[in-house]
Amino acid sequence: MLKRKSLVLFIVLIVALSMVFIGPAFAAKKSFFAIATGGTGGTYYPLGGVLAQALSNKLPSVIVTAQSGNASVANCNLIKSHQIESAFVQNNVAYYAYNGTQQFDGKPVKNLRAIASLYPETIQIIAREGAGIKGVNDLKGKKMIPGDRGSGTEVDCQAVLYGIGLTYDDFANVDWLSFSGAGQRLKDRQADVAFITAGWPTAAITELATTSDVTLVPLDDKTVAKIIKKYPFYAKVVIPAGTYKGVDVDTPAITTMAQWVVDAAVSEEMVYNLTKALWDKGAFVLRKKGGKAAEAPSGADIMAKAHAKGQEVTLSTALDGVAIPLHPGAAKFYREKGLIK
Repeated sequence: MLKRKSLVLFIVLIVALSMVFIGPAFAAKKSFFAIATGGTGGTYYPLGGVLAQALSNKLPSVIVTAQSGNASVANCNLIKSHQIESAFVQNNVAYYAYNGTQQFDGKPVKNLRAIASLYPETIQIIAREGAGIKGVNDLKGKKMIPGDRGSGTEVDCQAVLYGIGLTYDDFANVDWLSFSGAGQRLKDRQADVAFITAGWPTAAITELATTSDVTLVPLDDKTVAKIIKKYPFYAKVVIPAGTYKGVDVDTPAITTMAQWVVDAAVSEEMVYNLTKALWDKGAFVLRKKGGKAAEAPSGADIMAKAHAKGQEVTLSTALDGVAIPLHPGAAKFYREKGLIK
C-alpha cells in the first residue's frame, strides 16, 4: 500500500512539474506564416522581407517569413496547391488565376483571396545601348527576354507584344530569365532587350545602369491605347527622367498593381490580425522608449522607410484593382474602417 501511495505521489509530482515547465512552452507556441515573393533582383523580394519582419515584430504569436519565388503565376499555383500561405502577385494575374483564363485556362485557383493592393508595378522595357532599339517598332528581330517563365512579367510582355502586333516568332531569340539573369545577359551583350515588371527603381535595372549604358523603351500612345482597350487592368504611367543612371528623359509605360493574396484556407483570425498589423499603428505591440509607451509603426510604415515603392503602400489605395474576393479576415478589417459595407 505504501509503495502504491508513493507511486501515486510520484506521478502527481511529475504531472505538476509538467504543467509548470511544459505548459508555458505550449502557451508560447507560435504560428508560422509565409509570403512568397519574387526574384532577388526585383521589388517583391526586399519589400516582402521587410513586411515579414514588421509583422513578426507586431504579432508576438506569429513568425512571418518571406521566401523568394518565381513571381505571380508561379505564386498563384503555390497557393492553389496549399504549398504557401500567401504571396505577392500582380492584380491582372490574380484575376486570371481566380477565373481560370489566360495561363490558367481550365485550371482556376478558386482558393485565391485578396488581402490588399500594395503599389503600382510598371512594365519596364530595357534595351542595351547599341542594340538599335529606340521604340517598340524596333523590337522585331532582336534577342529578347520576356521575363521568367510563368511569371507576371511574361504576361505583361505578351500584352505589349499584342499591342505592337508581334509574337515570339518575330524575335531572333527568346530566353526566359529572372530579373538578375536578364540584367547579366544585357550586360554581356547576349540579349538586346528585356521586360521587367516591378516597382521602380528596380534593383536589377539600377545595378545594370551603373555598369552599362541602357535605354528605357517608351510606349507610344497608340500602343498604350490598344493594350488598355483589351486589358483594362493596365493604366498609363510615366517613368521619370533620372530614375536610372543615363536615362535622362521621361519614359511612357503602362502599370498594374502589386497585391498581397492569401489561401482561403487560412483562418479569419489570422488574416484579420495580419491586415490590422499591415495598416494600423500600435496594433498588438507597444514599444517602450524612455520608459513611456510608444506606438509601434504599421507594416506599411516600415515598408515606406525601406524602399521607394513602399511609400506608395497606403490604406487609401488598399482596394484599388482588387478583382478577386477579399479574404473574410481582410474584409472584416476594411469593414471596421468603413472602406466596405
